[in-house]
Amino acid sequence: MQDAGWLVGVLVALLVGLAAGKAWERYKLVEGRWIDRRRVRQSPHFILGLNYLVAGQVDLAIEELEKAARLDPGALELRLVLGNLYREKGQVGRAIQEHQALLQRPRLNRLEHANVQLCLGLDYRRGGFVDRAVAAFTDVLKLDPQNEAALVNLEKLQEDQHQWQEAYVTRQRLAQIAGPPDQPKSQSILAFLENELGLQALKANHLDEAARRFEAAIDLDGSVVPAYLHLGDVKAKQGDVPGGMAIWERSIEVSPDRAYLALDRLEQAYAGMGASHRFAELCRKLTAAAPREWRARLALARHITALGQPSRALELLFDALEHNPHALAIHQAIWNTLSLLDLPKLLVARYIEVTRQSVFYLDPHVCLRCRYRSTELLWQCPHCHEWNTFVEERITPATDTEAEIPASLAQTL
Repeated sequence: MQDAGWLVGVLVALLVGLAAGKAWERYKLVEGRWIDRRRVRQSPHFILGLNYLVAGQVDLAIEELEKAARLDPGALELRLVLGNLYREKGQVGRAIQEHQALLQRPRLNRLEHANVQLCLGLDYRRGGFVDRAVAAFTDVLKLDPQNEAALVNLEKLQEDQHQWQEAYVTRQRLAQIAGPPDQPKSQSILAFLENELGLQALKANHLDEAARRFEAAIDLDGSVVPAYLHLGDVKAKQGDVPGGMAIWERSIEVSPDRAYLALDRLEQAYAGMGASHRFAELCRKLTAAAPREWRARLALARHITALGQPSRALELLFDALEHNPHALAIHQAIWNTLSLLDLPKLLVARYIEVTRQSVFYLDPHVCLRCRYRSTELLWQCPHCHEWNTFVEERITPATDTEAEIPASLAQTL
């Protein structure tokens, strides 16, 4: 009987403990009053606020969530979200005030402190307070060394300031935290950062250091085209023109869609070696491999025009125009060539007929991540700060078949 009584007592104590734990989880004492933690989440204002937020109606979401927050003035997560919404709305000062007020609360645990500090860092970054943002993200990492959001934002700030070495170290930390699943992305970013470090060395005329950096970029990610281009430039500056040519030709093999980036370099190098015919052969090889490749036709047309054969060049330009009637560069080349031929009426009429429905593109490159547009190919988007996200946006002419459209461009059409 005594054993049975003891067992019953233990069970009762456990039940009381569980009930007390549930009560403590649900209620908290604020200024002498017990507040129901679930009351906020179960309120219609909280539900409405979430619905407005999903619908993109930020003003209405803020209005409803503010009402929900009055039910529990100590709700840290809700005030944190409201501060973030004020930031996204453009009210950076209000967002900073919200998050700074949260930092003044007593008894914040380490994780809560880190989360509030992270949001404050985002406020500072949005407001352009770079030094304060860096300090805030650094404080987050002191509290939570594995905080990926703080590391990512710190890396982007370092890239904005062209602090490439610091950004490189930060990305290495991120790669260690993320592990194998994120390895390809981190390798690519590290390669682009190596390329930027190589450009710094190249501008300072430290050719050996620049070459080492560009080679390291290629070792990290063999698809980083600018590293090939710049490594070839270094070889040419060092007097090794054949070595530079080999690297530029390799860049074309690695990324045929961006072969045009090496064409001007190769044309000049071939001419310097007395082998101009190799340039024409290269351009024909590119157009044979990719019938839709209009830039190689344009480059060959300019090359032939320089050799005194504008009539042959014009045929190539008309051919390029059929594949991309919206490229302003082709039209400019045709105008120049027609001028050299004294504007023959039949050719002018043919040009007008081909371009009757054309819309000239001034900014044909678009970021796949945020849709930012640019007149030239950029390796890092100035808006979303992601690397290698730009492609050439084109309207597919009716004469092109699906098989002729490169995979890298098909997703933009």
